[in-house]
Amino acid sequence: MELNEKVTDFTLQTDEDKTASLSDYVGKPVVLFFYPRADTPGCTIEACGFRDTFTKLQAAGAVVLGISRDTPKAQAKFRAKYELPYTLLADVDEKVCNQFGVLKEKNMYGKKVWGIERTTFVIGPDQTLLHVFPKVTPEGHAEQVLALLQEWKKTHKA
Repeated sequence: MELNEKVTDFTLQTDEDKTASLSDYVGKPVVLFFYPRADTPGCTIEACGFRDTFTKLQAAGAVVLGISRDTPKAQAKFRAKYELPYTLLADVDEKVCNQFGVLKEKNMYGKKVWGIERTTFVIGPDQTLLHVFPKVTPEGHAEQVLALLQEWKKTHKA
């Protein structure tokens, strides 16, 4: 997936056991953050960072969506526990993870496993890819995304 390329639409189950498609958000920038697993330390820091900057992200016009391979039930539990104000998507069959190329071989306690490499994609209102944050460090990441969106908004008056 290249910058400024149109992102192929997808549909996933939400934490509320409904469906959501990328095309549901045409006209708004979308912050799509992939995280390895709900309710693990790094993922919690990252998710809460987006929670804490959510009103500013909304003010920048953005929609925030978190994606992991967890079930909708696990996503709902994670969202409720940390009062996350945005939708979490369940990519149980890894279709969207594969579409975005975020599944990587990782080393867990000396064993090689396949898992999600923490990555954030910022998708424009016209559904083109604006920016990719690869190998995200959870601390302070939401602020990085917010700064990018605020800068983008200055140059793209709606």
